[in-house]
Amino acid sequence: MAIERCAVLGAGLMGSGIAAHLANAGFPVLLLDMEQRAAAAIDKLKKADPAPLMTPDAAKLITPGSFDDLSGLAACDWIIEVIVEDLAAKRAMYDRVDAVRKPGSIVSSNTSTIPLASLAKKQSDAFRADFCITHFFNPPRYMRLLELVTGPETRPEVGAELAQLCDVRLGKGVV
Repeated sequence: MAIERCAVLGAGLMGSGIAAHLANAGFPVLLLDMEQRAAAAIDKLKKADPAPLMTPDAAKLITPGSFDDLSGLAACDWIIEVIVEDLAAKRAMYDRVDAVRKPGSIVSSNTSTIPLASLAKKQSDAFRADFCITHFFNPPRYMRLLELVTGPETRPEVGAELAQLCDVRLGKGVV
């Protein structure tokens, strides 16, 4: 599946930075968080230094939304979770994501501390097949490194597609 539309779950410093970097590469991005936080994060992106957005127009590719309505995830090919580093919170979010995402869409976590096996445990077979870790470094636009972690249940195509996209479209050195 070609990745054409992305979603970022979490509009904090890392989540909004990842959304900006995806928008810089031309991807429409759905940025979800608690009520009003996503819209405020987009405004902050426009004023931040160093600039996470390459041009002001890139911000137009980011659509804010709320965790109260995840229905927009059904149109996304890559969903990146960037919420609090809490295993229970992440698993609860994955349950909600799995209920609305389209089959074959890739779901990744930006975690740097929680093992993939722990995150994927108790998730559906289909979710585990489409799940991996894509750990961006801060600030995402300027830090070239991206850590890609797949598991034994992750479809090989997931890792291959993300490695190619992150290298070519996002300019990342994938390890």
